[in-house]
Amino acid sequence: MKIAAICLGQAEPLPGKSYKTGIFKIPVSRPVQVDQQGLVGDRICNRKHHGGPDQAVYIEGGATLDWWSQELGHKVEPGTFGENLVISGLDNRDVAVGDRFVIDDVILEATAPRSPCATFAARMQAPKFVKRYTQAARPGIYCRVLSAGFLEAGQAVGFEQYGADRVTIPELLASYGRKVQAQEIERYLSVPLASRIREHFTAKVSAGP
Repeated sequence: MKIAAICLGQAEPLPGKSYKTGIFKIPVSRPVQVDQQGLVGDRICNRKHHGGPDQAVYIEGGATLDWWSQELGHKVEPGTFGENLVISGLDNRDVAVGDRFVIDDVILEATAPRSPCATFAARMQAPKFVKRYTQAARPGIYCRVLSAGFLEAGQAVGFEQYGADRVTIPELLASYGRKVQAQEIERYLSVPLASRIREHFTAKVSAGP
């Protein structure tokens, strides 16, 4: 696997909305620094739901974007979904929480699925795209930065799996819209989830049956 594209975005108005968003990402051809907050120079406008140390970098697999290109009937260009990195040869369905992407000195750890929202649907100009993206069960991958450095398109990407009991990124996204059993929650809390998701499941435990 290798980095097929590195994408950055600036605050831009979203048609039909009263706020600005950083979802419009475009590929860059230069090396980009990555630190614990993500890619330097990338704009995150809504930090209540996006960004932060546990969701610092958003990855889409090249194999997954190829699938979407066939599904939508046109090529999905890098950055279309608001992702920071496109990794060639990666299928999002194969990634679990705690898996690591090793790119020279940079180490990224998968923490959460990309959960589609109204901003995403507006960006795709498709009101029903949230449902479509969810049903596809190929969510993008949020990562924390364990080791900072510089990234550049074309760099080789190593992949290290986390543990034997794998909580996959698609499984987590599917859990959001259904009743989750106590044993499942215990299993989810045993892996290095993003803090927002950990709080979500911890609250369910505190609420009880």
